[in-house]
Amino acid sequence: MGIRITKPLIAILFGILLNGTTQAAVRVGQPAPDFSGTDTRGQQLTLGEYRGNVVVLEWTNHDCPYVRKHYDSGNMQAHQREAAENDVVWLSVISSAPGKQGHVTAAQADELTISRDASPSAVILDPAGDIGRLYGARTTPHMYIIDRDGTLAYMGGIDSIVSADPSDITRATPHTRLALREVVAGQPVKRAVTRPYGCSVKY
Repeated sequence: MGIRITKPLIAILFGILLNGTTQAAVRVGQPAPDFSGTDTRGQQLTLGEYRGNVVVLEWTNHDCPYVRKHYDSGNMQAHQREAAENDVVWLSVISSAPGKQGHVTAAQADELTISRDASPSAVILDPAGDIGRLYGARTTPHMYIIDRDGTLAYMGGIDSIVSADPSDITRATPHTRLALREVVAGQPVKRAVTRPYGCSVKY
């Protein structure tokens, strides 16, 4: 008896090929999955404790050229500063497994924050990949925005040009920045789902 290939099965197989596991199907317009993670100060953080705030989740890997594009140019830091000015909670998440590209200790993550003049609200270490898999994070960067009610309002790429070249930033549509401004203003997000691009998350 043969195996019937269905769209759900294809999606599962794609998830296994991509990250060695299946991924959660988070959806814009639905409650964002709660999670508990440890930040670089050793504090346990949960998404639920930020209810009432807009929250950005940024998957990152400092060795990824696509991440370097946005940090070396100062673009990601500018996003973070604008978010802070609007009382947005910005959580950078590192899901690189031990021994894989982008894995860092808490001290190394803090050194990166200082050396790059970055300003996330916190950096969450997710070496087991639990939070990444919960959200189906595929790339670094991969961006998610959660509104004040805890609903996922945006997921996808930081901008529209799939490139590791910093000179492309000014020509790109800044998807995350535009979506964040809409969420902060209490407006519907015009482009709530876009294509993420970058290095694969190193689960």
